[in-house]
Parts: sequence; C-alpha cells; structure tokens
Amino acid sequence: MNIAVVGVGKVGGALARNWASKGHNIYLGVRNPDGKKEWEDIPNVSVHPVNEAMKLAETILVALPVSSIVPVFSEAGDLSGKKIVDATNSVFQKPEPYANGYEAIVDLTGADVAKGFNSTGFENMADPNYDGRGVDMFTAGDSDQAKSIVKQLSSDAGFENCYDFGGADKVALLEQFAMAWINLAIIQKEGRNIAFKVLKR
Repeated sequence: MNIAVVGVGKVGGALARNWASKGHNIYLGVRNPDGKKEWEDIPNVSVHPVNEAMKLAETILVALPVSSIVPVFSEAGDLSGKKIVDATNSVFQKPEPYANGYEAIVDLTGADVAKGFNSTGFENMADPNYDGRGVDMFTAGDSDQAKSIVKQLSSDAGFENCYDFGGADKVALLEQFAMAWINLAIIQKEGRNIAFKVLKR
C-alpha cells in the first residue's frame, strides 16, 4: 500500500518504520524535507512536502499536532478518493472551530476518514507484541472503507485485533479511551509499556 504519513513525530515515525518494514511504501509528509536526512537509507521510505506526499498516496495517516490539522487540510487541495486515518487526540486541545481532528478532516476534505492508532503509546505502535500476542487496536467513524484500512494496517503492524467502536458519534469516546491509557501509563505511573487487550470468555 502507498501510505502518506503526515506528522513524523513519535507516533507517525513509529508507524512509518513498522509499515515500511512490512513492505508498504511510505511517503513522509513534512514541512522541511531537507531536515529529515535520518530517513534517507530506510527501505520503502521517501520524504516529501506535505501536499506532495498526500497526492502520491492512496492512504493518509494524520499524526499531526492538533493545532496543525486545520491549516494543513485547508491547503491540501482535492483529496477525494483518499482514505484518511486520524491518529490525533483532542483531549487537551481542539482544532478550533471543530470538536476533534476527525470532524475537521471530514469537513475539510470530504474524503473517507476513520479514527485509529490513537489509543495507545508510540512504543506499542512500534512493537505491539506482548509475550507472543499482539495487543488490540480500535477504530471509529462513518466510513466502512476507511475503517477497513485501519483494520488491515493494524494487522500488518502486528496488532492481533482491531475493534470497531462505531460511527462518528463514537470518535469522542475513542479519544477518551486514549485518555484512559494516558492516565494509567503516565499520570498513575504504570509506565508506557502497557496496552489494552479485549478478552472473551
């Protein structure tokens, strides 16, 4: 799959490396391509200006700071036909005037959008394996096509299951679920090497 990763911080960087190692073509979308020399020798990865990366790819992962969502997608041009995965969380800041990144991206692009890869730390994006089993990922949104991409890329990254939280009305709930991980890992000092797993009897 051709994937643009827009926002190459810890989450975007971890997923880019993981997916590239599985054979996906990764187009990193950055403001200053010349400042990303560390990616030059990584197989299946190339660095581009943000809008160019998004045009080259069929799937776009958004891992931007929340404050950058509206400026980036206001200038993105036509993204119809793209599948966009929103990995941001608006629990501490909102992309004004929108309630969350998902809502902003849907409104500004008209593309197929799903929330995903927002509910755990970057360490688990890089390696979701715990004692031989993949932990779980979660998705939400109104586009079944975009959610199917989240499920596929979750499996490719090593997550065992990807559970569907529901439609756009469940995006805020999924962001609060991310806050539960943040609370346990950081505020309650359980450490960042923890993850959620759904167990069934």
